[in-house]
Amino acid sequence: MDSAQRRALTAAAVGSALEWYDFFIYGTAAALVFGDLFFPKLDPTVGTLAAFATFGVGFIARPFGGLVFGHLGDKLGRKPVLVITLLMVGGGTFLIGVLPTYETAGLVAPALLVLLRLVQGFGAGAEYGGAVILAVEFAPPGKRGIFGSWAPIGVTIGNLLAAGVFWMVSQLPKEALLAWGWRIPFLLSIVLVLVGFYIRAKVTETPVFQEAVKKRKPARSPVFEVFKRHPREMLVVIGARLGENGLGYLFPVFALSYLTKNLGVEKGTALTAIMTGHALSLITIPLFSALSDRIGRRPVYMGAAVFAGLWAFPFFALIDTKDPTLILVAMVPAIAIGVAGMFGPQAAYFAELFGARLRYSGFAIARELGSILAGGIVPFVSAWLVASMNGAPWGVAAYIIVVCVITVIALWFGPETYKVDLHDEGESPSRSD
Repeated sequence: MDSAQRRALTAAAVGSALEWYDFFIYGTAAALVFGDLFFPKLDPTVGTLAAFATFGVGFIARPFGGLVFGHLGDKLGRKPVLVITLLMVGGGTFLIGVLPTYETAGLVAPALLVLLRLVQGFGAGAEYGGAVILAVEFAPPGKRGIFGSWAPIGVTIGNLLAAGVFWMVSQLPKEALLAWGWRIPFLLSIVLVLVGFYIRAKVTETPVFQEAVKKRKPARSPVFEVFKRHPREMLVVIGARLGENGLGYLFPVFALSYLTKNLGVEKGTALTAIMTGHALSLITIPLFSALSDRIGRRPVYMGAAVFAGLWAFPFFALIDTKDPTLILVAMVPAIAIGVAGMFGPQAAYFAELFGARLRYSGFAIARELGSILAGGIVPFVSAWLVASMNGAPWGVAAYIIVVCVITVIALWFGPETYKVDLHDEGESPSRSD
């Protein structure tokens, strides 16, 4: 591995860590404190739903970010876009940490919260896709899965950091947590911003993009072209996202709220289970990704989706015991096998679905359209299902099965890509099966 490849992999991991640290501290705060801080006049259950609704707002902005920055990524290159999106996501997160609450600013407080959430979402719409493409386009033959896994590994590190920081501040007395402690995770994001900016400023443009622009000018309208030439791939990405992205937010965000507010489990117990699952994912993500380099992306991805669907009812049966050990037994396979098994090979798979000239636009737009239908609504829908069933979680378990089935169907109709030529301009209507 040469120095350019090492820098690309580090840049992909650090940027992804920042993006998902930001998104998961927001989700964790929505589950634990935002209802009290920004919606105190509402019934506690309604306040939690309102907090989760602001969480979903960020996903509405993400496809628009994908449109704008995906276009720029295919026109100007991968590197400049990755620097811009890093600053947008990190800046929005830091400013949330200095927001006034409802107690001091009234309705202005939740309005500003929503505005900054939109800024986060707009930048995040192309952040992860760019990080994956950066890593994959530097990969040697036969190692795109393992190279691409550095971005989801970064996501997992971000999740761990978010859960760990919130675990520490959750040890504070409730009054201190609500008064100032909740701000600490958001303000600490500035550290990742500075580190990420330093690393990404030193990254060179990917060889695949440089070769593509030498052969032919960038597409005049990459966004229009990708919808015209890759409709099948766009639908595959959207469908495949439902299981991975939906469960990626359901377990650490909704399950955290369900454990603490519905079951009365200590925050530390719930966060420990989540952190353990993410810690083991640092091992399982590269393992699943490496396996996809050997046998293909689709069988690994589909296998993990099937496992996640089968685990849905046992998951809730175990956490409903309120036993810390059984909560751990439930959470670890859900995250480290179900989510990680989809998330690892997904990185290279989505990049390989699109040709070099349209890769950034196709990846970013399709992925973020899937995010609206998956992660953006999952915490809200899950909380609503539990409230509608008088506190029972079985509607959520059925919901998990549905999104996993949709993911399997999407992958079944999708092409296998692990042997495609990444330099191919992808002008045909569909990648080869």
